[in-house]
This record gives sequence, C-alpha cells and structure tokens, in this order.
Amino acid sequence: MSGPITDLSAVRRPVENAQGLPNAHYIDPDIFEEEKHAVLFSSWAGLAVTADIAENGDAVPITFLGMPLLLVRDKGGVVRVFQNICRHRGMILVEEPRKIEGAIRCPYHSWCYSTEGRLVSTPHVGGPGQNTHESINRNELGLIEVRSHIWRDVVWINIDGKALPFEEENADLIARWAEFDKPLFHGGADSAFQLAVDCNWKLAVENYCESYHLPWVHPGLNSYSRLEDHYHIEKPDAFSGQGTLVYRQLKGEQGQVFEDFEGVGEKWNEAAEYVAVYPNVLLGVHRDHAFAIILVPENEGRTVENIHLYYATPETDAQMRVENTRLWKLVFEEDIFVVEGMQKGRHAPHFDGGRFSAVMDSPTHCFHAWVAGRIEAHRGTAQAAE
Repeated sequence: MSGPITDLSAVRRPVENAQGLPNAHYIDPDIFEEEKHAVLFSSWAGLAVTADIAENGDAVPITFLGMPLLLVRDKGGVVRVFQNICRHRGMILVEEPRKIEGAIRCPYHSWCYSTEGRLVSTPHVGGPGQNTHESINRNELGLIEVRSHIWRDVVWINIDGKALPFEEENADLIARWAEFDKPLFHGGADSAFQLAVDCNWKLAVENYCESYHLPWVHPGLNSYSRLEDHYHIEKPDAFSGQGTLVYRQLKGEQGQVFEDFEGVGEKWNEAAEYVAVYPNVLLGVHRDHAFAIILVPENEGRTVENIHLYYATPETDAQMRVENTRLWKLVFEEDIFVVEGMQKGRHAPHFDGGRFSAVMDSPTHCFHAWVAGRIEAHRGTAQAAE
C-alpha cells in the first residue's frame, strides 16, 4: 500500500479515552485517496436528489470523487445512475444538464444509448454504411450502471457494489422515521442552495452530529432551542446526530404555517431530529418540513454542500419558503468558520486528534469510530491480497 499508514487504534477506544482521527485524515491527499475507496465507494453515499431530474428524459452529469457519472430519469420515469462514458473510446457523453429527447448520443463517433442504458446504434462500426459488426455485441456494451437507491428523495450510490442492500444497511433509521415515510415535495428553486467550504468533508459531518457548539455558534437558534433541550442519536456503524424537544414552527404574516406531514405523532409537535447518515448525507425532519444536505468532497480540503428543503404538500406559500430557506442558510453559514478553523488546525503537527467529551461528543466519536473501522477493514483486505 502506498502513502502513510496511520495508527487508528486510539480512535476506536470507548469515547471516555478515545482520540480523534489523526491530522493526515484531513490534509493528506494519499489518505484522502484511501478513504475514497475504504469509506465512500464501499458504502451508500449520497450523490444528488431526484428533484434534480424532475421530468422523464432529464439528464445531469455529476463528477463524484473524480468519477464522471450521469444521473438520468429514463423515459419510463425510473431514476438511474450511469458512468458518463461511451463504451467505445471512453468519451464523456453529456457535458451539461439537458433533456434527452431521443437517445444519449456520443459526440465522438455517434454511438447511441437509450435512457435505460442500452446500446442502440453503432453507425459505420463495420465500415461505411455498415452499422453492425460481429465483434461488437450491443447487448454487452450498454452504459455501465452504478448501483443506486432512492430514499427521502436522495439518490444513494454504492460504487463498489458490495454494500448490503440499502434497506438492510439503514433499517434502524428507516424504522425510527417511519412516521415520515410520506411523499416529499421539493420546494423548487427557492428551496435549494449550495455552500462551498474549505474543509475536509468529515469535519462537516462531525459538526452536524453534535449540539455542544450551539450556545456559541448558533446564538439565535440557542435562544429558544437550548443546549439542555437536545438529546443524542446514535447507531454505531450507521448514523448519529441530535434531536431537540423544542422546535418552533415558522409563521407567516397572517400566522399561517406549513402543513404538517400527514399522520406524524404528537412527539413531533415540538420535536425535530438531525441525523448524519454515514458517510456523507445530513438529514433533518420536522413536523412540517425536512431537508437533505449532500456533502460532495472535492479534495482533502474542500467540500461542496448541496442543501435541499422539502414540504408535505406540493403547493406552499412562496414567501414563507423563501424565508425558511433564508433562516436555514443562516444557520449553516454560521458553521463555516468552525469547520474551516478546524481544517486549518489540522496542520498543527503536534495535534493528536483531540479528545471527546464523553457526555457531549459521543455522536461525533461514533462517526470517527465508524470511519476508522472502515479504513482498518480496507487495509486488512489489501494486505491479505498482497
């Protein structure tokens, strides 16, 4: 194995005497490359949301950890993820988001694919005017599909194809939020925004997991949802986060509120929960709206956060949607200086990963332990293969 081998034994100790992940896991490009395979490609990672391809035939090219992918809603309405390359010479098929009216045509030699990924046309492949050849089996040369699953409008992908089925991998969270297993309606253009942050993707997860920082980083939120109103949510090797017992609904000028998700229990009248689904999706649920944040790691020190807000009904008050987006954007922007500050701090050579408050930091430690476990398993597999 090339690159540095970090000692992760202290990371997996009980939270009372554990250390955080070593600096190299935030600033070293070789470790970033290792984590790409050990953590992100081997689990169910968030790629996008289906709202990005609202209509049949919509196609959106996405680069995920250097891999060119194509998110497509096929002519039958099924959402699929393909590698965005022609099977002929590896040419990129789609450069910009667009509607596929006929077939997906390679701009190089005009090989064409259906939106279901089938190779349907190979012009002149056998010579001028000869569109077939015995050496080219179209049935074997369709687009390379990436394993995918949709839950809470997020398109989850498993690059290496070896993860357990999504419903099995995330059974506990699906059961926990069973009351919210209802249709979700994206708020539209005014309910989506993007934040580019100069930090390693894991720091965004770590910060989201815990409420310990609330009094100092989110004073507005903390003014009514106090530190003591929060509780931890932890499922080792799957997810962690926080909940609040004091959720305050947004009200319009006439006192109107967003409609509740149908059938949610009384628990949710004033409660809300915020969970990091490992590795890179941050979800929030409330009685009347929800959100999904997909973290896209660009390199070891830069992450793009794609934020989407959802409602219980397709028609909602536009002014209230805009205000709700503004308020959440303010909250998420308040976190930027923290995660960027921690990223800068990882260049301090004598920092050993830090310590955890056994009482306040256990959701973050839960995430660290999961990452360390995935990396150690990956290293063990690599060594066994040598």
